[in-house]
Amino acid sequence: AYLHSATMVKAGVFLLARLWPVLHGTELWFWLFCSAGAATLLLGAISATFQRDMKGVLAYSTISHLGLITLLIGMNTELALVAAVFHMMNHATFKASLFMATGIVDHETGTRDVLRLSGLRHAMPITATVAIVAAGAMAGVPLLNGFLSKEMFFAESISAGGQSGLRFTLPAMATLAGVFSVAYSLRFIHQVFFGPLATDLPRAPHELTRGMVVPSALLVGACLLVGIMPAQTVGPLLETAMHGILGAGVPSYELKIWHGFTVPLAMSFTALAGGISLYVFFRPRTLRPTPLLSHLNAKRAFDVVNVALVRGAGRVSRFLFSRRLQAQLVLVVLVAMAVALLPFAGGDWSGGERPLTPLDPLFALLWVAGAACAIGAAFQAKFHRLAALIMTGGAGLVTCLTFAWFSAPDLALTQLAVEVVTVVLILLGLRWLPRRLELEEFRLQTLRARARRTRDLTIALGAGVGLTALVYAVMTRPAMPGVASFLVANSLEQGGGRNVVNVILVDFRGFDTLGEITVVGIVALTVYALLRRFRPAPESIAAPRAQREDLEAGEPVTTLDDPLPRGYLKIPAVLVRLLLPMAGMVSLFFLLRGHNAPGGGFVGGLVMATAVIVQYMVGGTMWVETRLRIHPLAWIALGLLVAAAAGITAALVGLPFLTSVEVDVHLPLIGDLHLSSALLFDLGVYMLVIGATILMLIALAHQSLRSPRKAVTPVDGEENAEQVEAAT
Repeated sequence: AYLHSATMVKAGVFLLARLWPVLHGTELWFWLFCSAGAATLLLGAISATFQRDMKGVLAYSTISHLGLITLLIGMNTELALVAAVFHMMNHATFKASLFMATGIVDHETGTRDVLRLSGLRHAMPITATVAIVAAGAMAGVPLLNGFLSKEMFFAESISAGGQSGLRFTLPAMATLAGVFSVAYSLRFIHQVFFGPLATDLPRAPHELTRGMVVPSALLVGACLLVGIMPAQTVGPLLETAMHGILGAGVPSYELKIWHGFTVPLAMSFTALAGGISLYVFFRPRTLRPTPLLSHLNAKRAFDVVNVALVRGAGRVSRFLFSRRLQAQLVLVVLVAMAVALLPFAGGDWSGGERPLTPLDPLFALLWVAGAACAIGAAFQAKFHRLAALIMTGGAGLVTCLTFAWFSAPDLALTQLAVEVVTVVLILLGLRWLPRRLELEEFRLQTLRARARRTRDLTIALGAGVGLTALVYAVMTRPAMPGVASFLVANSLEQGGGRNVVNVILVDFRGFDTLGEITVVGIVALTVYALLRRFRPAPESIAAPRAQREDLEAGEPVTTLDDPLPRGYLKIPAVLVRLLLPMAGMVSLFFLLRGHNAPGGGFVGGLVMATAVIVQYMVGGTMWVETRLRIHPLAWIALGLLVAAAAGITAALVGLPFLTSVEVDVHLPLIGDLHLSSALLFDLGVYMLVIGATILMLIALAHQSLRSPRKAVTPVDGEENAEQVEAAT
């Protein structure tokens, strides 16, 4: 009942209400959402009037009420938005009660068919009373909550209709929808609970225990309380919701039963009288399928459109795509280049008027080295993976030095830590890749391969030159005013830190950071899950040369009790063990200083994770894991919990979620300490980064403990065309 009435179905209109301040105010907004809302309101109400299933009546009525809320949101006025949010609350209350009552009827009688049900008020008086009151709220009966929000809806339809030229049309449509709302509510109650008690039901009905009826009765009580005392009951909640949407721009409104003899009141009673008359005089027609709409098979139309889209997508994919990743990347880059050329479509290829910064020869030399590394990595990626990885690291190091050159130490530290971890993890993964095909002669002599390499080089040069031109055109023009000055001015006062970058991450953009670390944790879990089912190629499972030489010389195999692993370099193994506590201290140093100086939880976590990764590299998987107990899944979970706890701390003292809370304490022997909840948030980031990085490391390291996958023996005379094409 809760899902049907208040959660899933409200997600769309909730999002519209939240985005209303930035999207409303245009003619397009009014006509688009008012048209869609009015059509949904009327079609849903008409369809609900002719349904046989009790849940069908409620489901189509929910569609109608969502159309009502959408229509209010589209009216472009603050008061209409207030009415929309108010009706969201009211609809969730009475509709949840009605769904519960329907479930009780279905449980007791074995059917929800309104044509088979009748007279249940004799066998289930409490359920009948609850359902009657809730249906009255749905119909808009006075002294119930639905009446208040519908009266606000009628008032706003008059106001919006007068402003848009729909002076009579919009109020008339609203009243007509109200007529059908009363009709299907009355049909829902009269045919199920009144008349003689049905005798041909699958089960004999009787009243359920109080525990089953009380939840629905409590919601009905809320409908009555809100309908009688709206300002005292739902008023504060509605005001809080509107402040969350409009801030200080909440309009003045009154929640009360009596506003005098007004046109909206007349529309309400017209809808009540019209709905009763419609049901009384046209009751036999409600036993038939929905007029006109019954001939429209929406499911078949959806299936036809879906099949057409799938077939069209298949044709497009066969024309544009292939199973090779390289061909797909070429298409993506070409589309990106075409989009990047759109700003130059007007023919203005000149730069702006901002003066250029003098070029430093040392900086130019640095970027020449970085470009050489990038080009070399791209060239060697097809032939020498290790060399390509080393040069990729060189290009990353140049990027790190560039950040430091332009006085961005936080970015430089982060780039350096990420570069080290990435290179090391890829280095570990290179071992498990199958050997490249030896097709050097075929590669050099094939005209098709040369043409493809020429094409790739042309695309790469075009993308690079085009992006350079685009960046030049943007950066030589005056920058638009942004929030940088605000962040710098308020970093210490509102965020409690002197490191503006860290304050942005843990305070001003705390929600973004919380989402980002959640994504990092999910990615680590995904990598771990995928690699658990991976089996290395047979040729990559052999032990390293040093270990093979020890085995050939008769040296004993490494045991878990050995102080140092056998088959590995002894001096690096000793040094790395000594460096582990030092790396831990450095990582904690970065964590603790990050709010006021370059550092932070992300950099500190990467430093600690790198130290653990190196332990695996020089000690082996089993030898390290018997001495270093790390549970990365627990670190990921605890990191998220600690980061969320920092946000909850702010909420407990009445501040927005993830706002920094500061406190000064005096400790004996230590002195005065300035503590901030931002440190707790950074600690969560620190723990999650360690857990996520080590989890991916473990997924790679454990490949050495698994049996290789079975080799596939090719059929005699059959050539693997895809491998040949990929290698060329």
